[in-house]
Amino acid sequence: MPIPSSRLLPLTGVAAAIAFTCAVLGFGLALSGYSQIGHPVAVLGAKGVPHALGFNLLGFMLTGILAAGTALDLRHRLPADAGWPARVGAQLLLLSALGFAGLGVLPLDPEDLHNDASSLHATAWLLWWVAFVPGAALFALGMRGQGGWRPTVVASVAAAAVVLFSALLAVEWMPAGVAQRLGYAAWLLWLCVVSRAGR
Repeated sequence: MPIPSSRLLPLTGVAAAIAFTCAVLGFGLALSGYSQIGHPVAVLGAKGVPHALGFNLLGFMLTGILAAGTALDLRHRLPADAGWPARVGAQLLLLSALGFAGLGVLPLDPEDLHNDASSLHATAWLLWWVAFVPGAALFALGMRGQGGWRPTVVASVAAAAVVLFSALLAVEWMPAGVAQRLGYAAWLLWLCVVSRAGR
């Protein structure tokens, strides 16, 4: 008989997506003058911003913890014959989720984007995407040809490409807020897919 927690694990990816989306929309509406197009998400949790702690807890930390649960579950569900690329990739995906949670632990300082607080926040953001892109790519490489895992392989390749584009290039063609949300959306959709993968 499966334990209740194991029955909930397939929902962690969807729960992460819902938690983040609701937090961004809700706290964004509550912050006067905030633009979902022009402002980065981190402004909602920045030092001195009203309700910043609530956003950091729900938007970044809860989402990151749920994503970490998804990554751990994914690692445990790998087939016995999965090679090292898939296993290393899964570890990097867990590290990426922890980096996302770190965005809430290390809030941005809007008064000084070059001080230690803002630098630590930027480091957490770097950890999120720098770990995710090769992690998803390695995972896809290692899981090629595994029965029942094809949707996850496709989703991993697509999400890695979109997150990389969002982090490095998208800001040249679209507002910063849209570029950042594009990467977050790809990652959240990927979480929804992998939480159901191989079951």
